[in-house]
Amino acid sequence: MILVDTNVLIDVFTDDPKWRAWSEDQLLAAAVTDELAINPIIYAELAPAYRTAAALDRALRDLALHRLPLPYEAGFLAAQAWIAYRRSDGIKRSPLPDFYIGAHAQVSGLRLLTRDAIRYRTYFPKLPLIAP
Repeated sequence: MILVDTNVLIDVFTDDPKWRAWSEDQLLAAAVTDELAINPIIYAELAPAYRTAAALDRALRDLALHRLPLPYEAGFLAAQAWIAYRRSDGIKRSPLPDFYIGAHAQVSGLRLLTRDAIRYRTYFPKLPLIAP
C-alpha cells in the first residue's frame, strides 16, 4: 500500500503548473500496481480548500483512496523526528503533523508518494519513497 502525501493531491486538485503532470503520473502508475491511501492528517490538510466535508469527499472519491487510522506507535516516532528537526539548523517551517505522515508510513510498512523527499529521507531514512 502507498500513502499519498498531501502535496501530491494538492498538485492534482489545483492543477499546479509545475507539479501536476508528475503527481498525476505517479498516482496513476501507483494505482496500477498497488492500493493508495490517506490518513486523517492528510485529509485535514486538504480540508481548508473545501467548503464542506462532502465536497472534499467528492474530490477524493475518484482516486479510490483507502482511509487509514493513525497508529499510536507513529505518534512517538513523529515526535522524536520533529524534535530532531527543531534542534537542527535552518528554517523551522514544518509542523509536527507533517512528521506524523512519514512516521505513519514507516511504522505501517507503507511506501510514501511525496514531493518532499529531503525531509523524509533525513528524518525517516528507512521509509521507502516514491519521489522526484
